[in-house]
Amino acid sequence: MRPLSCLVSIVLLAMVSELHAENWPQWRGPSGDGVTHETALPLEWGESQHVRWKAPLAGLGTSSPIVWGDRIFVTSQLGMGPLDRRGAEFDDAVQARDYGSPSGVEFLVQAFDRTGASVWQYRLPKGSASEALPAVHPKHSLASPSVVTDGKRVYAWMGNGQFVALTLDGELAWARDLAADYAPFDVLWGHGSSPLLLDETVILLCDHPGGAYMLALDVETGRERWKVDRGSGIRSYSTPFLASGASGDELIVNGSHRLESFDPETGELLWYAGEKVTLAIGMPVRAGQTLYASRGYSSGPYFAIELGGRGDVNESHVKWHVPTRAPYISSLIYYENLLFMATERGVASAVDPETGETLWRERLGGAFTASPVAGDGKVYLTNEAGSTFVLEPSVPPKVLSRNELDERVLASPAISNGTIFVRSDAHLIAIR
Repeated sequence: MRPLSCLVSIVLLAMVSELHAENWPQWRGPSGDGVTHETALPLEWGESQHVRWKAPLAGLGTSSPIVWGDRIFVTSQLGMGPLDRRGAEFDDAVQARDYGSPSGVEFLVQAFDRTGASVWQYRLPKGSASEALPAVHPKHSLASPSVVTDGKRVYAWMGNGQFVALTLDGELAWARDLAADYAPFDVLWGHGSSPLLLDETVILLCDHPGGAYMLALDVETGRERWKVDRGSGIRSYSTPFLASGASGDELIVNGSHRLESFDPETGELLWYAGEKVTLAIGMPVRAGQTLYASRGYSSGPYFAIELGGRGDVNESHVKWHVPTRAPYISSLIYYENLLFMATERGVASAVDPETGETLWRERLGGAFTASPVAGDGKVYLTNEAGSTFVLEPSVPPKVLSRNELDERVLASPAISNGTIFVRSDAHLIAIR
């Protein structure tokens, strides 16, 4: 009986390990909120500690790593397109960024295995709009949207409107050129929204001032299932967020004119809230029936609102509203009954999610572009210099460690199978 009992123990152990080893299939992880249920995550690391491998990247990008099974996927831009330096004149780190050869621009989807070995690369040309590539902020590129996967295909979107569906082996399933099919991609500092997979559709937010729209494509064919025209003069760099409210699923969109909720099956507008802002970048997060959203340019507002409304819900559903100090780019994260944020000015905060009261605020240093991730009783905040601050989600929070990679990091980390994957300018880095 002993061999059988050993076999049962091994099977059960494997099942438990598999249960705790999550994929990271989209921007901000399994639930789109930056939180993992995995345990035994690293607390401290450095160049000679817990960095398992560094894989060189072929080009630059700010897309986050996406993980499915034993594959990690990232996108990159090769070559330098037009730059819009407004707002970047005094940022020395921005000026120093190397975009490679200006002779031509290509886009790349790369797949790595869990040892850091390159598995395949898929190259896209510049596309039909090659003579007029959109200008981007010097921190930015046209490889900013993260890929998304359903375990059958990898869906990759570039900031000039090109969209490809690839098999997990890197073969082309179908492709679309949204700039040619709908409207040119032309938004200040470049497109930033990532795709969202929902059942048999992939949802794409194209909030560009000349013609904003939201589009649902069939995952098998790339054909349009529905399209919502959103008007003119609207800008958003945020990714749509799926929230399960008391009245059903809601598709949440953070735009410059307001925060909105849509029926994910049809694109029908359900409710809207919030003041007009200059820019909308952060992705909302949810806890129970409450949604938390940051909005606006530097030091903009953030607020809490109940799901399930209809029409204009500014008064009836807003739980609290703080007019300033929200991050500009980095999204909020809800973890262990606290709301965390980190700004482009290097300031981190913990907020009471019931009242909006700031419980803790500390200048950690650097500029935070990457959105936080959390799990295993830890909150991870990574700044542009590659320093990751690990916080204990207590009141007040405690900084447990500061970990240095000495590489520029603009993309948000991914977590899978006990490993934190960080994308720097030069490398895909595995920390465990």
